[in-house]
Amino acid sequence: MPGPAQTARIFMPPRNAMQSGKGRTQEWVLEFEPGEKQRLDPLMGWSGSGDTRGQVRLRFATREDAVAYAEANGLRYEIEEPKPVRIKAKVYADNFRFGRTDNWTH
Repeated sequence: MPGPAQTARIFMPPRNAMQSGKGRTQEWVLEFEPGEKQRLDPLMGWSGSGDTRGQVRLRFATREDAVAYAEANGLRYEIEEPKPVRIKAKVYADNFRFGRTDNWTH
């Protein structure tokens, strides 16, 4: 069980730039802040640390579930509210509008 010194972050991850749908964007994630600085391994040259909590990423259906988990396990947590999504209206007919100033592309 994680110690009380480390803070958990509860947030809703943003959509991937290569993602057009809303898959896996309606869930909440609980992850821990790094407990120690990463260091370079002298033999292989890889970066790493002795803190294994950085590998933990828990997913929840709602924010309340994530908060309940954190409180049940005695974790300090911070909640990051998601930014509102603005949808820009696009009309296919605008591609053929008279007086259009930008170039038409395929």
